[in-house]
Amino acid sequence: MTTGVYTGRRARTAIYVTAAVVFIVMIIIGLITFRSAKVNAEAEEKADELIAALTAAGLPAPPKQQITRLLGDDGGAVCTHPNESLARATLYSQFTNGAGGPGQRPVIIDSKIAEGEAEILKVYCPDKYPSYQEFINKLKTADVVKV
Repeated sequence: MTTGVYTGRRARTAIYVTAAVVFIVMIIIGLITFRSAKVNAEAEEKADELIAALTAAGLPAPPKQQITRLLGDDGGAVCTHPNESLARATLYSQFTNGAGGPGQRPVIIDSKIAEGEAEILKVYCPDKYPSYQEFINKLKTADVVKV
């Protein structure tokens, strides 16, 4: 009868140390290659342009640093699929009375509500703006919020 060779505590320790070193090296590589928070001159220029457009439209503008971190230089998630079915469904779900279940009803939205995203599309991805504007023009809007 043969028995397995007992490698002991040293072998387990060596495996744990090796795994820890590999994990730490992977974290360092990940931190070095992480570029989504990178702010460049183009992102700052577009943020300035967006702030000017929002202010001209009478909308409140978030701080420049927040815009550059969120939208970067390519518009981020806003420009990925702004006029796809899921994006429209999400937008429609926000235009309700706030009730849940069977009490949920659509409401007439303020005309300024959809202008914010339209301004972002004009600045960051102007090629996608016309189809979004067609979609917004079909919504029933009114001046319901008095500022």
